Amino acid sequence: MRPFHPQAIDLNSSAHALPPDFTQSQFRHALGQFATGVTVVTALNPQGGLVGLTVSSFNSVSLAPPLVLWSLAHKSGSMEALLACPHYVINVLSAEQTELANQFATKGIDRYAGVHWSPGLHGAPVIHGAVATFECFNRSRHDEGDHIIFVGEVERCSHREQADPLLYHGGSFYTGGLR
Repeated sequence: MRPFHPQAIDLNSSAHALPPDFTQSQFRHALGQFATGVTVVTALNPQGGLVGLTVSSFNSVSLAPPLVLWSLAHKSGSMEALLACPHYVINVLSAEQTELANQFATKGIDRYAGVHWSPGLHGAPVIHGAVATFECFNRSRHDEGDHIIFVGEVERCSHREQADPLLYHGGSFYTGGLR
């Protein structure tokens, strides 16, 4: 196998993307055909208050160092707190946690009401019953389009064997077993 040698890309060249030939609605529906896992990102704001929201834009980046990413819309009410917090936890929800996904996606409520959690390494909430958890240092943020991409350096992770994840596809949750 030949070693990989990345080629430099001149981002200052005259090359550019063509304008889209689709509407935002068509784009959203096409994206909805990609099944994703469902996560709840939890943190403590600078005053020590609880912050959390449902996120489906989660992905791995690197094994060495261990990096993951997720993104958040600029207009999110949690944006200011999440930009300021040095640590957060990505809780990958199980098939039994659909109500929790809805709760953390709802505005204007106490999202932590009735939620069982324990403080992680730096105090950020680790939700009980999650399929996997990733306790992260808030390593970097990248402003792209109408979202901020958060890159987290994983300091601790855990997972439950034989637990079915909660999936999201076409605007709906899927809780069917995968085994």
